[in-house]
Amino acid sequence: MTNQLAMSRKKIPIYSGVIKYFPDALQEVAKVSYAGSKQHHPDQPMHWDRNKSTDDLDALMRHLIDSGSKDDDQILHDAKVAWRALSNLQKLIENNPKLKSNVK
Repeated sequence: MTNQLAMSRKKIPIYSGVIKYFPDALQEVAKVSYAGSKQHHPDQPMHWDRNKSTDDLDALMRHLIDSGSKDDDQILHDAKVAWRALSNLQKLIENNPKLKSNVK
């Protein structure tokens, strides 16, 4: 690994800049992933069925309206907002390679 690449990677602190900042929030988002996978495919290992989540921004707004409360499945609407935001961002980056960080 070149020194320049090493320095670039330090500018993307996934653990110390995301996981450590938001451990409780990310735990709630993980619950959304698990519940969604089990809802649509109860007999399969957890996976993201992208055919079941095509309206991220509309769904995000529906959950945002109920911010501060739990959905019928007892998962926080705010966690579903975060999940939908991450889903939208992931798809945006995948569909626009120029937006993706070149650091690995």
